[in-house]
Amino acid sequence: MLWIKALHIVFIVSWMSGLFYLPRIFVNLAMDTSGPSTERLLLMARKLYRFTTFLALPAVLLGIWLAVLQYGAKMPLWLHAKLFVVLLVIGYHHACGSLLKKFERGANRRGHVFYRWFNEVPVLLLLAIVILVVVKPF
Repeated sequence: MLWIKALHIVFIVSWMSGLFYLPRIFVNLAMDTSGPSTERLLLMARKLYRFTTFLALPAVLLGIWLAVLQYGAKMPLWLHAKLFVVLLVIGYHHACGSLLKKFERGANRRGHVFYRWFNEVPVLLLLAIVILVVVKPF
């Protein structure tokens, strides 16, 4: 079980790193919509989104495997809460994909300030997950 936990942590860290950086690219894209760097930023965003999607799958599957091995059908309340926050992270990931498509079509209507705030969401979600896993408040 320790190997599964170790791999789960590695994939989570990698996935979250991508979710921390992708909105930073959106900030730059929102600030520079017509320069030569736009295509390079879009290419970086596409590759990063694809890579983080690839990392998300084993992170989630390993987490489910861990939960089943450790708790079976009798999962504690804190784990239910954690899984809910994980669903929010997956939703955020898909929202990033949707925003990327808008940038690719030239249909983005939001400014860089929105993306600076949007960039803080995964930090709050990760904070909630870590507190739920470590502190187990309920």
